[in-house]
Amino acid sequence: MRARIFAEENKKWWTLAAVAFGLFMIMLDNTVVNVALPSIGRDLKISISELEWVVTGYALVFAALLITGGKLADMFGRRKFFVIGLTIFSLSSLACGLAPSAGFLIGARGVQGIGAALMSPATLSIITATFPPRQRGQAIGIWAGVSAVALAIGPLIGGLIVDNIGWNWIFFVNVPVGALGIVVSQFVIEESRDTSHEQSIDLPGLLTSGLALFSLSYALIEGNRRGWVSAEILGLFAAAAVLLGAFVLLESRRRLPMLDLSLFRIGSFVGANVVALLVSLGMFGVFFFVSIYVQNILGYSPTKAGAMFLPMTGLIIVIAPIAGRLSDRIGGRWLMGGGMTTLGISLLLYQRVGLHSTFWTLLPAMILGGIGMAMTMSPMTSVAMGSVPVDKAGVGSGVLNSFRQVGGALGIALMGAILALYLHAPVRSALGRQQYVDGLHAALLVSACIAFAAAIVAVVLVRVSPSVEKAHIEAMAT
Repeated sequence: MRARIFAEENKKWWTLAAVAFGLFMIMLDNTVVNVALPSIGRDLKISISELEWVVTGYALVFAALLITGGKLADMFGRRKFFVIGLTIFSLSSLACGLAPSAGFLIGARGVQGIGAALMSPATLSIITATFPPRQRGQAIGIWAGVSAVALAIGPLIGGLIVDNIGWNWIFFVNVPVGALGIVVSQFVIEESRDTSHEQSIDLPGLLTSGLALFSLSYALIEGNRRGWVSAEILGLFAAAAVLLGAFVLLESRRRLPMLDLSLFRIGSFVGANVVALLVSLGMFGVFFFVSIYVQNILGYSPTKAGAMFLPMTGLIIVIAPIAGRLSDRIGGRWLMGGGMTTLGISLLLYQRVGLHSTFWTLLPAMILGGIGMAMTMSPMTSVAMGSVPVDKAGVGSGVLNSFRQVGGALGIALMGAILALYLHAPVRSALGRQQYVDGLHAALLVSACIAFAAAIVAVVLVRVSPSVEKAHIEAMAT
């Protein structure tokens, strides 16, 4: 009997290791790409706005399909769709590495987004289905810590690869890693699915939400070049608003919607997702534009640029699991509020950077940023996943990751739009470098305000423990 319990307990942690391995692959790719952007731009002769699409195109497809990915995993099997997503991600990584032009690379990155959208919600739903509530926060904390390891070593690995081999190999490395992940998953992950209700795929919801996100991001990225009051940009903003309204209306009236709007009656779930949106809105652009700043303005090599992020990501590795355990005991409200406040302060410290800054100028902002993100990420995820029933874990995970990816795509687009207002000369000229720094200051000031807003949202909306609130909602429903 004891041997069987021990074996079951052991298998839970092997399952965690397998899904964290897949997550590691997604996160490694994100951070590696950021460091390689200047080299990609020079090699393929593409502009900053096209570089934004290399990142944003991936994030948009990822965000648009995440909820559907979670629904498919719940319907047909979480392990199955984790493996399918891992396969698509690996093959599209090969295509990215072989890309001969900007258009080909952006398209291949979009296919990568499809693979990531099938993988990512499955990782969290598998954890939620495998671990009991008393261990779930710790498991999610380890899950977040593993993603932080990828964040930590990704820029350094990316820099070393770009400096010594070429940017193409930041994508090629995913192929053997993905193959290993596929084999391991078949042996250690047990299949699970939602068998409690009738299921269906919501194509109208998928189309309206995806088109709304694309319209908004395209308008933000291209607005400065095409004119903010041009008919095209104003039409895209209007289309985004209409399509988003249509999505909400469709979901409220469909018998089997893609997004169960009743989940948004749970205040803690709403709070965690809004914080996820805002933290990504504030931070994705930081990684993108600070990577360009340290290479194009300060003259760092890709390897040195990657190493610069180690203090921030190293702190996330250490603190995220601790924050996850604390959220199990005391809830996520004040951890998230304190984390986002710390993050906001770190973003204000970037106002000190200039044309001749050093690593030591950047270090305080990096340290506080790492602490703030670690204090926020694990509690935010634990609160969101603990607020939904286990049989809806795939959809809940899809919603959370959609909010994160939407925030990331819009954050890059928003910061790019602000920076473009200042940048009128080539970045490699003296005037262009100063304009880039001025634009970066303005964009990061906006990001700091977003972080402080997220802290307020966390404190106001995450009022009680998720389990208490979920029980209350279920009692109301019956």
